[in-house]
Amino acid sequence: MNVNLEYYKIFYYVATELSITGAAKKLNISQPAVSQAIKQLEQGLGIELFTRGAKGVSLNHAGTLLYSYVRDGYETILSGERQLAKMMNLETGEVKIGASDMTLQFYLLPYLEEFHQLYPDIKVTVTNAPTPQTIDHLQQGRIDFGVVTKPLNVDSYFDVLRVRSVQDVFVAGDKFRYLADKTLDYKELENLPLICLEGNTSTRTYVDEYLVKRGVRVSPEFELATSDMIIQFAMRNLGIGCVVKDFANSQLKDGELFELRFKEDIPGRDMCLIVDKRSTMSVAATKLKELLESNTRRTDFNGIE
Repeated sequence: MNVNLEYYKIFYYVATELSITGAAKKLNISQPAVSQAIKQLEQGLGIELFTRGAKGVSLNHAGTLLYSYVRDGYETILSGERQLAKMMNLETGEVKIGASDMTLQFYLLPYLEEFHQLYPDIKVTVTNAPTPQTIDHLQQGRIDFGVVTKPLNVDSYFDVLRVRSVQDVFVAGDKFRYLADKTLDYKELENLPLICLEGNTSTRTYVDEYLVKRGVRVSPEFELATSDMIIQFAMRNLGIGCVVKDFANSQLKDGELFELRFKEDIPGRDMCLIVDKRSTMSVAATKLKELLESNTRRTDFNGIE
């Protein structure tokens, strides 16, 4: 049986309106076109579906049976179209992002606030994890995109866009104030109590690699999960904290901590928006990504307009 599916659509409207004229108006086609389509459907199925009368049409037994199935199917299609339109108009949908504490706090948060104001019905899920885990989540399709920090270990399947720069520093509290006026060599860190992030983070990897290239190998007194905790430990004089400077800006400004000076600074590195080109993002995720990219084009990597 090979019946044009468009005939079922016309059948649905005739059966719903119980009128050839009414169906023609709903479909914005001529009455003869509706009548012809119903005739072709009945011929294709080999059975009449309507009883014709002076006041219009009514479903017969066969028509009632067919309508019960066509109605469910067609109305499901209409419902799907409505939901698709909502998704296209950003009235519904979901964005899944991967981000670390740092990228969320010092880059993403204001843009998420702006996005929520523009599209309040879009659900945003942030998976909080260090850069290596965020890349794994992206490869597994668990997130739409990630905001991570270098160093990155990715292949050509990934698009990487710089969004701002960050600076790694060492900070300390009053107990170590005797170091404030000195210009240190990184080798001296081997004899100082250090507070660092755990080893599975891009920050720890970057700093360790920089120090090793200079013949410096450190063994931290404390290895912590978050930079915020490193700041708290450093303020309590438990050691010298290694953090991205953004985390310590408030305490450095207030004098609760000071930044250690070295003969050369650790080179700055980049915060990046990363996307797996093999994956298809949702409409909502694409819109948020466009918002981030647009702001990146208007802003230099220090966040200055």
